[in-house]
Amino acid sequence: MNDQSIYFIKKIKLLLSSLVAQILIDMGRKSLKETRQLEIINTFYEVAKKEGYEHTSIAKIAKEMDINPSLVSHYFETKEDLTSALIDYILERYLLIFTIKNDDEVTLEDLQKTIEMLFSKKWNLLFDDGLFYTFYALTFREKKIQTKYKVILDSLRLALAKMIEQCNAKQLINVPAPKTAADLIFVLVDGAYFYLSLENDKKAYDERLEFYKNKAYQILEMDPSIRFGGTPGA
Repeated sequence: MNDQSIYFIKKIKLLLSSLVAQILIDMGRKSLKETRQLEIINTFYEVAKKEGYEHTSIAKIAKEMDINPSLVSHYFETKEDLTSALIDYILERYLLIFTIKNDDEVTLEDLQKTIEMLFSKKWNLLFDDGLFYTFYALTFREKKIQTKYKVILDSLRLALAKMIEQCNAKQLINVPAPKTAADLIFVLVDGAYFYLSLENDKKAYDERLEFYKNKAYQILEMDPSIRFGGTPGA
């Protein structure tokens, strides 16, 4: 190998080292940016929940985080940008309910757990009712928010329909129209929580929620008294 070849090899190694270093730096910057954005979104959510969406501002978010407002604006130029990011975050949180061990091996237990979760306090507490309906009201004025909300609702329905279809394929259940069934179940979920958000009596709340859940099981032609793994329910 001559000196010129050795020189070029060294140059290539140096160039590759520089590229790898730059990639690592960019990854670090991206990670830091995503972390900071999520911190701002979470703070926005907490401040809006406490103060109300209309009274929440970038200045109040910055004060809560003890940072300069310009740093919030660096990541989100306007309150509308923040709102859009928060709605995306809502979707991610809601879709966690459909997280299962193996997407291609859905079991009847997975479907049952999903129905139980949908009609539980845990599901309802994923996001503040007041903010959810405030954003919902904005869908009538803001096309972008309307589109995002539809994505949320469609994604939830499609995820449930997929679970029903897979259980059908395994002959665990026999639901003629999985997409229609999923749609009806979410009509129940949406209507139930809107109505029950007005209910102050805990016993009445629990009884109505149980009633709506049983209706969902009827749509799936499943026995609500049977629980995961064939264990009788309490």
